[in-house]
Amino acid sequence: MKEVDFKQLVEISEKIDLAKIMKSVGELNDAQLNGLTKMLTEKAKKGQHKLPPIDGDFYDYDLKLTQEQRNIQLKVRNFMETEVEPIANTYWNRAEFPMEIIPKLAKLNICGVAYEGYDCPNLPFVMEGIIAEEIARVDVSISTFFGVHSGLAMGSIYLCGSEEQKQEWLPKMQRLEAIGAFGLTEPNVGSGAAGGLETTCRKEGDHWIINGQKKWIGNATFSDVTIIWAREIKTDQVKGFLVRKGNPGFKAEKIENKMALRTVQNALITLTDCRVPEQDRLQKANSFRDTAKVLRMTRAGVAWQAMGCARGAYESALKYTKKREQFGKPIAKFQLIQDHLVEMLANLTAMKAMVYRLSELQDQGLLTDEHASLAKVFCSMRTRDVVSRAREVLGGNGILLEYDVARFVADAEAIYSYEGTKEINSLIVGRAITGYSAFV
Repeated sequence: MKEVDFKQLVEISEKIDLAKIMKSVGELNDAQLNGLTKMLTEKAKKGQHKLPPIDGDFYDYDLKLTQEQRNIQLKVRNFMETEVEPIANTYWNRAEFPMEIIPKLAKLNICGVAYEGYDCPNLPFVMEGIIAEEIARVDVSISTFFGVHSGLAMGSIYLCGSEEQKQEWLPKMQRLEAIGAFGLTEPNVGSGAAGGLETTCRKEGDHWIINGQKKWIGNATFSDVTIIWAREIKTDQVKGFLVRKGNPGFKAEKIENKMALRTVQNALITLTDCRVPEQDRLQKANSFRDTAKVLRMTRAGVAWQAMGCARGAYESALKYTKKREQFGKPIAKFQLIQDHLVEMLANLTAMKAMVYRLSELQDQGLLTDEHASLAKVFCSMRTRDVVSRAREVLGGNGILLEYDVARFVADAEAIYSYEGTKEINSLIVGRAITGYSAFV
């Protein structure tokens, strides 16, 4: 006891619960005590030092968040790391969706995060982006499920639905008691959806008759409501419909053998004289311009998602380089590896700056099609580069699911194509900056 520095002991007691520590130490056996003593007294090996944390937010954008927003971010991050990360590769490999996470996800209260009313949180669009990033950072498939449900499906009802439709669907979709899907893309029509939908609708009494097919429709194999966009034969205008689960004439078949987003349950939908009552027609969707409002809002979220995918790949690769040893030392010590990591971080940081400003414009009511399109083009391209470098850093292990990077590499390819291809989004931006439309 003569050797105990009581002044130092007092200082330590201000930082930790000494009584609790002493109780825990008293319960250790001899082997555990010896191990603890060795750990506390053994000097670090030559050249060993405390390594910096693995964090893709190099410019500390998190500091821009309020404490409430930061708490939501960390809540989502904890959920993804504890509930999803341990099972992500298993479900991705089996091409199945982990239905058991839906009730747990509902408890986060993040669906329709930027919508006002209908039990939605009504937070800034920046938070919608932060949530998309955090989910994609662990599993792009789950972020796609969430984006389709909370963004495309709920967004269609929020922007284009009647008050009655909003009251019926949005509160239970917000609680994930009803799952939504969004059917726009078709087997023969992707980028040409604005003027070439082959799925048609016609009015017959107080019902609409819909015929056609939709392809790549996420969530549609188990959704409770699917937003179907169809061209009215009489007027040639695009209209939207709420097609309920079990509606006669509606058939959803799971698309198999995908190389990306395998956890997402994409469907080929066939509509055969599908009868939908007038009350289930989106009352404020009367042309493709109304459809475009939904796409503009959600395209910003896809840019955040791309950045989240890149962040997940970067952080996985960085963690790997600190553990993987070659020639007697961690590969993180090699110049070429560090060059790859810095290139990845530079891309990631540039993407974060773009998407953050994009959401600020959205919150200010200044978001345009070209703003969203530029972010989607840039972020999806840079994500491709980041995941490629991450795979390079991991060498042969980069193609194994157990290291996660392989999944990010594959999923980045889907992000690159959906919500508008690189070419279509480039033409949207090109039209805005030149004043000339290059569309056919």
